Amino acid sequence: MTQPRHFLDIDQIDDATLRGILDSAKARKSSRAGQGRGEPDEDRPLAGKVLAMVFIQPSTRTRVSFDVGMRQLGGETIVLNSDDLQLDRGESMADTARVLSRYVDAIMLRTKSHTMLNELVEHATVPVINGLTDSSHPCQLMADVMTLEEHRGPSRSQIVAWSGDGNNVATSWIHGAARFGYELRLACPQALSPSDGAVAWARQQGATIIVTESTEEAVSGADCIVSDAWVSMHDDQKSDRHNMLAPYQVNDGLMAKAKSDAVFMHCLPAHRGEEVTAAVIDGPRSLVWDEAENRLHAQKGILTWCLE
Repeated sequence: MTQPRHFLDIDQIDDATLRGILDSAKARKSSRAGQGRGEPDEDRPLAGKVLAMVFIQPSTRTRVSFDVGMRQLGGETIVLNSDDLQLDRGESMADTARVLSRYVDAIMLRTKSHTMLNELVEHATVPVINGLTDSSHPCQLMADVMTLEEHRGPSRSQIVAWSGDGNNVATSWIHGAARFGYELRLACPQALSPSDGAVAWARQQGATIIVTESTEEAVSGADCIVSDAWVSMHDDQKSDRHNMLAPYQVNDGLMAKAKSDAVFMHCLPAHRGEEVTAAVIDGPRSLVWDEAENRLHAQKGILTWCLE
């Protein structure tokens, strides 16, 4: 039996395949220019296919972008939240994977546990897509690179600075540096440093990765500054994160230390006054709304690669 095409992490897929997914996403976005939001794509390549979207963790952009994307491609979706499944009543993810594989053509999972994702993949016989885990967020990275290239040109000529927690999104940016060729500088407090394993892997692949506690060192001459929430869904709400991360806020002063035409990106949801000021995220150099829209187009590229 042919092995299913899973989309699990940026470091598990080769450069050419990732570029092909992005090219597909860009082409579909271009072909839909001026078309109504609810209209399907002309070719409808996934007609008759069904995507199960499993949400152990809630979502706005992941849910809507995969749902609308699948519909525009001609397919259908079914949404399964924690309360819709038997996982809390003793059924294993392995058995859930076996059952869902008999009903649907692909499964998207959003969960805080990468172990849960791995268990799903091990027992599913249909493609599995990582919609987010506590370890990585590869779908977000694809939309981010698409947005960066739309506004700044080829990714290989870019310097990207990350300011804040070296979290799961930061890990995918690290993976992306190896696959898409941008220089990545991560400014993080020592206690919230990015994954040593991810950094080591990316450097072995030839990526330029700088890890520092200095925001000035990270953003000096940068083309793009990226941030994320100080407290994510899987983080300890009672930790000292706010005190540690306060010096890493992206504000006008920090933006001024990057290139004069540098842009700002954030995967959302954002907390104005914490990781970013309102003046930056709502200002003319912010790409967050294009970034959010491109989740739709990137998901369509991922879906067609997994299912066509």
